[in-house]
Amino acid sequence: MTKLFIKLLGIFTNFLVVCLIATSATSCSKLDEESTKRDVKPRPLMRFEDKTVLESYKDSILQWRLRTDYLERWSGSERIFVKPIDVDIFDSTGAKVAFLRADSGSLDTKMTFINAYGHVHAHSPDGASVRADSLTWNKADDRVQTMSEVRVLSPEGDVLAGIGFISDSKLEEWKILKNVRGIFQEATIRLEENESP
Repeated sequence: MTKLFIKLLGIFTNFLVVCLIATSATSCSKLDEESTKRDVKPRPLMRFEDKTVLESYKDSILQWRLRTDYLERWSGSERIFVKPIDVDIFDSTGAKVAFLRADSGSLDTKMTFINAYGHVHAHSPDGASVRADSLTWNKADDRVQTMSEVRVLSPEGDVLAGIGFISDSKLEEWKILKNVRGIFQEATIRLEENESP
């Protein structure tokens, strides 16, 4: 009887050990699954962390060229984020008409707009320049605009500042929307030249 009891106790002990291992393994696999789910971080659809150049053409004419050190696009989004942003804008003949620099920016996958943020500087070949906190270039209407504070330097050296700005992409025809103030270089001489017959 004692031998039978010891044998049954051994079988029962082995059964308990097997049950504990099975329960432990099931619990551990559930924990592993849960921790794996929690550890998975969302990642962008594409990411480039090196010098990257994007170009947009209409037929064979280069419209603009963007250079950046970091680019990412997330799944389900039409926006591409870049940091910094360095864009050259070209006219219909392929001549460079302006450039845009900023700390960061975004554009859509169809290349119809560019948003620039932080220390924005736009410049035209004739010497006009704009500084702002943010700026948007819309390719469809060939307009540059912002509602932030701006500082504009004209080709003559005049400095104008205010809030809000609208311009063509060449920065030839522009206006500051409100709170306009300025410093005009050689204003008296220029007025006299304009008044003389």
